[in-house]
Amino acid sequence: MTAPREGRTVPYHVPWLDERELEAVRAALGGRVAGDGPIGRRVEQRLADSLQAHRVLLTTSCTHAMELALLALGIGPGQEVVCPSFTFVSTANAVLRVGARPVFADIEDETLGLDVEDVARRITSRTAAIMPVHYASVAPDMDRLLELARDRDLRVVEDAAQALGSRWRGRALGTLGDAGCFSFHESKNVTCGEGGALALVDPDLAHRAEIIREKGTNRAAFLRGEVDKYTWVAEGSSYVLSDVLAAILEAQLDKAPEIDARRAAVVARYRSGLADWADRVGVRLPPELPDRQTNHHIFHLLYPDGASRDAALGALRERGVMASFHYIPLHSAPQGQAIGAGEVSLPVTDRVAATLLRLPLHARLSDTDVDYVIEAVRETGGRR
Repeated sequence: MTAPREGRTVPYHVPWLDERELEAVRAALGGRVAGDGPIGRRVEQRLADSLQAHRVLLTTSCTHAMELALLALGIGPGQEVVCPSFTFVSTANAVLRVGARPVFADIEDETLGLDVEDVARRITSRTAAIMPVHYASVAPDMDRLLELARDRDLRVVEDAAQALGSRWRGRALGTLGDAGCFSFHESKNVTCGEGGALALVDPDLAHRAEIIREKGTNRAAFLRGEVDKYTWVAEGSSYVLSDVLAAILEAQLDKAPEIDARRAAVVARYRSGLADWADRVGVRLPPELPDRQTNHHIFHLLYPDGASRDAALGALRERGVMASFHYIPLHSAPQGQAIGAGEVSLPVTDRVAATLLRLPLHARLSDTDVDYVIEAVRETGGRR
């Protein structure tokens, strides 16, 4: 029986921050600390080059990146946006904040991303956009989702909060639709504490988003020397990320290859140590799909039923392994009920939410920690 060593805890996530981020902040504090400064612009160009996007705009969160994308696309009152119920609240909140209505669709059993056929059933004359979520940095069937969007003249905004560096058939997630939204929250692979980014491939859309982000002004053009003064030119808000946080993000991007390599090694060790056990007890490991490259953001187990998942979660925490469930489906949450989404039937969403368990995964995990988690998981059982 695996018993926790005295006081031992294996945390679910720990960001990898060290002297490199401290030095970056010190340097930033010696210059311009507001947003859209030289550091932020460097980071934006670096991300745009990596993603092969026309423009990347840093924002204060992925939530704001999604709001900004919807505003730039002109989506608002009287319109609907189809998105998964199995997602973080920000996906639906962004839709509500621009005055539109989120419509929840079911997810695929394999990728845990939007089910194309269920999306098609929920499209109406009011539908303006589809918002796929790349859960655990794994894309759903984007070819079919994009084809559906083209056929119905709909926009596609990718919630790629978890997916920086991941790909669908060689193309970067977040660049497949009209807009892609990323998170640099503390819980993500690469972080600046709180932050986000909006990736855009259309120059006109990027221009509109730039103005909205800067409080409805053409200040960004002024800072580039394109106009001799700036003024209020459209409705907007304030979504610009401080250069201090951009400095942390720049240091994290420098470390990204090390972070990615360690996370990949942890996932490989989990797979090797749990594959035979999972097959024996009826637990599913994350899929390995040859046309999708992931950043190893989440390693989850899908138990055969909710009772066995809950028992495993409790047993792991007793051993100091800070495993976790994930989303409460939005259609069943109090706010989902309040907006009238509670009666929708989403069987895969409900089953996955009841049976999914996430294991600790971050670049600071030692092999000893991983082996301890594996041993603890194997002792929790599966079928009851």
